[in-house]
Amino acid sequence: MSSVVELYEALSTAPDDRTRARVIAEAFERLEDRYPHLPELATQGHVRESELRLQKEIEQVQANLKLEIEQVRADLRITEQRLQKEIEQLRADLKLEIEQLRSELKLDIERVRGEVARVKIDLLKWLVPLTFAQVAAIAALVKLL
Repeated sequence: MSSVVELYEALSTAPDDRTRARVIAEAFERLEDRYPHLPELATQGHVRESELRLQKEIEQVQANLKLEIEQVRADLRITEQRLQKEIEQLRADLKLEIEQLRSELKLDIERVRGEVARVKIDLLKWLVPLTFAQVAAIAALVKLL
């Protein structure tokens, strides 16, 4: 029996129920031999059940991801606040160091100005007498000539 028509003819010509049952059992056996993977086929119910399970798992994963995202956001906020505090502390430290450097620089500038003034006075102490000595030397040379 390789077709449905042959199965029908065998069933209709069977003399009793026992023979019909045997024809049906043989037909199922041939069907199983021809399609060995038939018991493994998924029905719409199986597919729907799997789909519902997958949807439930997807929702659980989404919920877990949302929780993890919120945790990461909270951690980021805490880290940002900590970094802001550190930045403000660094700014304050830098301002203090800048002010210290400015005051040291002002002291150095004043010290250099004092030294320049002393050098200027020392130069004047030497230049004025030397200028008079040069004038006297030139006058003595002019008299000699």
